[in-house]
This record gives sequence, C-alpha cells and structure tokens, in this order.
Amino acid sequence: MKKLRMLWMILKRTHAEKILFTFIINLFVVALLIQIAEPAIHTYRDSLWYCYVSIATIGFGDIVAVTFFGRLLTVYLSLHAILVIALIPGVIVSYYMEVVTRREKETVTVFLDKLEHLPELSQEELRQIAEKVKKLK
Repeated sequence: MKKLRMLWMILKRTHAEKILFTFIINLFVVALLIQIAEPAIHTYRDSLWYCYVSIATIGFGDIVAVTFFGRLLTVYLSLHAILVIALIPGVIVSYYMEVVTRREKETVTVFLDKLEHLPELSQEELRQIAEKVKKLK
C-alpha cells in the first residue's frame, strides 16, 4: 500500500496522472463507440473485453472488428495504449533518478562542508568522517 501511495505521489508531481486519466476515459469512450459501430459486439462488457484484448495485444480472436470505423478505433486505442505504457514508466524512472541524484548531491555537499570546517569538528564527527572515507575506498 505504501508503494502504491508513492507511485501515486510521483504521478501527481509529474502530472502524469492526467495522461493516465485521459487514457482511461478514452478507453471507455472508445468501448462505447465500438459497441455502436460493430454488429458482432452486442454488450458494453464485450466491447470493453475487446478493447482490453486490443490494448494488451493479446488478440484472442473471439471478437473482431469488421467495420472500417471499428478498426480505426482499434488502431487509435492501441497506439494510445502503447504511448501511455511507454510514457508512464519513463516518467516514474526519470523522477526516481532525479531524486537519487539530488540526494547524492546533498550528501556530498554536507560532506564537503564538514571537510572545510575540519578544525571546528568534534572527535566524534571526525571519527564519522574517517569511517565514511574508509567505506568509499
């Protein structure tokens, strides 16, 4: 649960949740349009199933689009899904790498600040610095 909250926080900070919500809304709208356009798809549930199979690129073949408009919607939804599936993990990894880099810079800055004020440090602080240097080797 904690990891899901962190994921949601990253999505909100990077505004990627808007992309995700747009995709979800698009999915339901396209499912409705496919239900209307395709003669073989009689229920909204079947239309959602078809959209899921198309997005996941599974392609069971139990339901297929036969009209031009249905196929066009399928291509549109598939391309949109590919972009979202590529974009969201990229945003998350980029944000995470930025946080890690920022933490490393802060740690190095604090360490260098302590080195600049070496004569003013206590014996315990000097011992801690010596241990950090030994770990770096």
